[in-house]
Amino acid sequence: MTEPLPHFPYHPDPVATGSVAAADRTCVCCGRARGYLYRGPVHAEADLAGRICPWCVADGSAARRYDAHFIGDPIGDDVPLEVLLRVDRHTPGYSAWQDPRWYFHCGDGAAFLGAVGAAELAAYPDASAFLRGEIANWGWAVEDIARYLAALDRDGQPTAYLFRCRVCGVHLAHSDFT
Repeated sequence: MTEPLPHFPYHPDPVATGSVAAADRTCVCCGRARGYLYRGPVHAEADLAGRICPWCVADGSAARRYDAHFIGDPIGDDVPLEVLLRVDRHTPGYSAWQDPRWYFHCGDGAAFLGAVGAAELAAYPDASAFLRGEIANWGWAVEDIARYLAALDRDGQPTAYLFRCRVCGVHLAHSDFT
């Protein structure tokens, strides 16, 4: 039996998103085998991929011990430094085809909900519109944007990554591919 996973307000279900997975190995940070390891990106000098537990991410001990960061580029509103650090050093990140981004909105970090394709994105018209605007900034023609959005694939590429603002509830998304 494992301990209940820590609560991550900015990444509510890291098991469903694949950032945390069941494992029987020992965490290199705390030395305990708790039944889960963090599988997302780790920005640190040490090779920590799949070697630290979510508890050491949540309490900040992995960030302190290894000067580790877990999210990609912060995008969006200006936020207080303590909010940025809380997300960056205490929240499981997620894997993307290229560099993941983390959205900030209404002065707080957004909650990462997971990878989505065109079918899943259809349930979030606000995120779809946000993504359409992002792609329009790439200078693409309207027809190319429509084809690209229709080609989004949760398990393939291109992929979209869905967030929800914790303050106002708006959905945000970005996409990438190799």
